[in-house]
Amino acid sequence: MGAVLPLLALRAFTEAARLGSLKAAAERMGVTPGAVSQQVRLLEARMGVVLFVRGRHGVHLSEAGARVYPGLLKGFDQIEASLALLEQLAPGKTLTISTVPSFAASWLVPRLGRFNALHPQIEVRVEASAKLVDFQRERIDVALRHGLGQYPGLASIRLLAPVLLPVASPQLLAQGPALKRPADCLKYPLLHDADRADWMLWLQAHGVADEPRAARGASFEDDLLLLRAAAAGQGIALVQDTHAAEDLASGRLQLALDKPWPARFAYYLVCRQEALQRPEVQAFADWVRAEADARS
Repeated sequence: MGAVLPLLALRAFTEAARLGSLKAAAERMGVTPGAVSQQVRLLEARMGVVLFVRGRHGVHLSEAGARVYPGLLKGFDQIEASLALLEQLAPGKTLTISTVPSFAASWLVPRLGRFNALHPQIEVRVEASAKLVDFQRERIDVALRHGLGQYPGLASIRLLAPVLLPVASPQLLAQGPALKRPADCLKYPLLHDADRADWMLWLQAHGVADEPRAARGASFEDDLLLLRAAAAGQGIALVQDTHAAEDLASGRLQLALDKPWPARFAYYLVCRQEALQRPEVQAFADWVRAEADARS
């Protein structure tokens, strides 16, 4: 073997073996499935062994691949652990936070100036994405997630539980039918999140059961899009109070009915257990809990 190790090919093989899919490995590495397949073939050609058996339903490890995979997986895990250690030893402390775009824009980012003032030595990086974080494979220190708090193997700290509010543009409400009770919302187009479940549950909670019209209307992947559609007069949206606060304060939106309803999930700070031993992570956890408590 030459002095230069085929690290890219070895990683492509290891990721494909770990995830059981060339496509999933490609997504993890940020390349195309064809690139992963090519790297694996180059490695097989260089070593003179077959690492995957390819079939109609994907690939699985050959005998040779199964023998070398555990050692390679351990090796790449050790490399990642060493990189994480180097980051901790660096003079400047960087804290990478992942959360969904709507929560980042409406709640976290407007408050971050206070954290920066308290901890100017910590450089904060915010990643706004709905994608779930893989703490073993991604350089994310903390995730702020909306859920039930069930994150096996991870530390989970409850922060705040939003309520859902029906909101719409003042112009739409001024021109449309009067809203006196929850069932009156059905006289307007209803705007939904991707799950299309909240309006049905909100109406049921307020005594309007088995209403098929509650499932109709446009849906949006993120609350920011839902809020923009409501502000544009496209219908009534049922959104978290934390997301709607700025639009309500500015007058771009107003309450269609003063009927708040507890959301099914709460926001949690999620991270690896050992990450809480790092001063910058603990500082952020303490600060974000205090911010959440101040809102309560």
